[in-house]
Amino acid sequence: DSFTVTEESVPAHYIMVDGLGVGDVGEIVLRDRKVLAQEGMVVIIATIDRKAGRIIKNPDIISRGFIYLKENQELLNEIRTKIKLIVNRIPRHQPMDSDYLKTLFRDQIGQFLYNKTHRRPMVLPVVIEI
Repeated sequence: DSFTVTEESVPAHYIMVDGLGVGDVGEIVLRDRKVLAQEGMVVIIATIDRKAGRIIKNPDIISRGFIYLKENQELLNEIRTKIKLIVNRIPRHQPMDSDYLKTLFRDQIGQFLYNKTHRRPMVLPVVIEI
């Protein structure tokens, strides 16, 4: 066995390994992972009365890699208040559309968090209709 060192280069690219797959990680997955690593995420769990179109209980909020919620109760309360305002702005005669509500939460809470912290965590809304 022998080898020779030359000045030639070989074209090569990064290969991403994801679990069992090699090289099959898409751009969207990579972008999401980058956002999660840099900005963190906030999960909003809202339980909604489908008929009344109103929040049944205080929304649960989970933060990972964004802020430590136990030390930021004021921000946590502001997020909950904002969620309630978003739901209450929807006319009562209009049927509750959970996909539309998730979009509102994602956009408006995301903007609210950016205005407060100058960070853009991934906002993952979960709407439970009862």
